Amino acid sequence: MKRLFDVALAAMLLCLVVVPMLCIAVAINLTSRGSAIHWSARVGKDNRRFHMPKFRSMRTDTPQLATHLLPDPEQWFTPLGAWLRKMSLDELPQLWSILKGDMSFVGPRPALFNQHDLIEKRSKLGVEQLLPGLTGWAQINGRDTISIEEKVSLEEYYMIHRSLWLDAWIVFRTAINVLHRDEVVEAGPRTATSVEHRTA
Repeated sequence: MKRLFDVALAAMLLCLVVVPMLCIAVAINLTSRGSAIHWSARVGKDNRRFHMPKFRSMRTDTPQLATHLLPDPEQWFTPLGAWLRKMSLDELPQLWSILKGDMSFVGPRPALFNQHDLIEKRSKLGVEQLLPGLTGWAQINGRDTISIEEKVSLEEYYMIHRSLWLDAWIVFRTAINVLHRDEVVEAGPRTATSVEHRTA
């Protein structure tokens, strides 16, 4: 049922946003150098790696550091980057990952390939058995304002209590947060061990 929910909702949303997505891609290409889509190496179900697409929100010459480790992150955003992140529009290409089966709408956010501390903690609790999600229980309960330990604890709670009703509630809460323009910028983990080329 969860897979059916994912495919049906992703297909419906893609039909609604395909034109806006094309407009965003053109706008990115017109306002900054580089591809409109950035493919980020992530860790998915059973710790398998996959490539997750996002609209590029940072310049192609951004240092290979997590956003929160950059001395002045704002200077690396493309002209549209901050707005895309604020509105979570950079995440729209992940609808493709959901249709493909690499992701679900709800689950733990896919870890960067080098977030070893997060991957290890998830593996100890069995959270790595879940498909990563576009959003999740941790995302609506603190996101990057909470520690890795708190995040994994929330993900374990979701793993134990997951249901279609809980998924629907998380999707609804995520939509409300985006509409209210709550903080949605995905920062890196709270350790210096995680590094990503932040062109995502």
